[in-house]
Amino acid sequence: MTYAKPIDTAARPQPASTPTYMPTYMTGFGNSFATEALPGALPVGRNSPQRVAYGLYAEQLSGSPFTAPRGANQRSWLYRIRPTVRHHGRFEPIDAGLWRTAPSTGESELPIGQLRWSPVPIPDKPLTFIQGIATMTTAGDANAQTGMAAHLFHATRSMENQYAFNADGEMMIVPQENGLRLRTEFGVIDVTPGEIAVIPRGVIFSVDLISGPARGYICENYGGAFTLPERGPIGANCLANQRDFLSPVAAYEDKETPGEIYVKWCGRLYRSKIGHSPLDVVAWHGNYTPYKYDLRHFSPVSAVSFDHPDPSIYTVLTAPSETAGTANVDFVIFPERWAIAENTFRPPWYHRNIMSEFMGLIYGQYDAKPHGFTPGGMSLHNCMLPHGPDAEAFEHASTAELKPVKLTNTMAFMFETRYPQHLTGYASRLETRQDDYADCWNGLQKKFGLDAKGS
Repeated sequence: MTYAKPIDTAARPQPASTPTYMPTYMTGFGNSFATEALPGALPVGRNSPQRVAYGLYAEQLSGSPFTAPRGANQRSWLYRIRPTVRHHGRFEPIDAGLWRTAPSTGESELPIGQLRWSPVPIPDKPLTFIQGIATMTTAGDANAQTGMAAHLFHATRSMENQYAFNADGEMMIVPQENGLRLRTEFGVIDVTPGEIAVIPRGVIFSVDLISGPARGYICENYGGAFTLPERGPIGANCLANQRDFLSPVAAYEDKETPGEIYVKWCGRLYRSKIGHSPLDVVAWHGNYTPYKYDLRHFSPVSAVSFDHPDPSIYTVLTAPSETAGTANVDFVIFPERWAIAENTFRPPWYHRNIMSEFMGLIYGQYDAKPHGFTPGGMSLHNCMLPHGPDAEAFEHASTAELKPVKLTNTMAFMFETRYPQHLTGYASRLETRQDDYADCWNGLQKKFGLDAKGS
């Protein structure tokens, strides 16, 4: 059994300082965990005893239907100071700001085409994580629990006595500049650039800054929960390994301080007053839990002879759809790796794709776009619109000496979905939109007949 100290809310640090409470974690993806912050708080041999220790309430949080197959059934039992029905009063609808939910079409008047943006500067005004969410694209339909949305987030202050949960989908948080502390009802997660954190649908959380104003990306997945992709012929190892995923141990707040709780439900944002912290789970067990993952632990697999494998070989997590092999969302990364293929054009080849790709760069340089695609930036290549290396990358890859090359200090990612990604008005009007992005291919000249040798 794992024990954890309750969070010392009285000694919470200022937003820009490093918190004194150090989170601890349990390892494994999809495990059934058991953790208590006070000895004996977790019932043994049953889920809902007549009286729970310490006067706690037993409550189940289900992330799947009760009748889902065992392998897909997700639920956790929480033992908390108050049941969740006491964690809000009357809700009032409020302005969701720049947060949009699918279906959301018609906001952008831009024609179709390949799109790219430079980084959006962190605003010089007070913004919590929730206030700083700005949607770039939406896809599918949240009401039908299909599709996704790609967001930016900017946070310049901690949420402190504000809390939230999202009933529309799970949220994958990808920090790009500075880290975040996620205080959840399951415990505490610190996530920094190069790591991701996933907060499941319905889980209550609050977000604090741990090293200054923060910026990053969010994938809001309306469909089935993210899971590890099947490895197929790769076998039992490599890619993302289960043991490298971390879930928090129980850590609770017993705090009688007025605050607010925000709920996103069917695309609308609601707010309610609350007189205490809802992060009051003293013990829990189950497999429905927030988690984090260090992307640098991903073990890439690539060609050792010739040709570039499909980018799906770099899939970290996938949210499957009802169609086998067709993802509602794939989360794909392009990490540090060796390029060793012989007689091969090594960058990703030119292609058109039925899937729609929203791409971001956490740090470093992306090999297929040496200029213009900078950390904090993003690009959108929608369904069947062609894309691939720019002219400079093509010329370099076509003439470079094919010796082993280590691609270092790089971490790009992609939110890829089966649904077209519709641009929001916010994204279409951003001053950082690179209107000349498509010109990066203008230098690709006709070479037919110049070299009859080929390969």
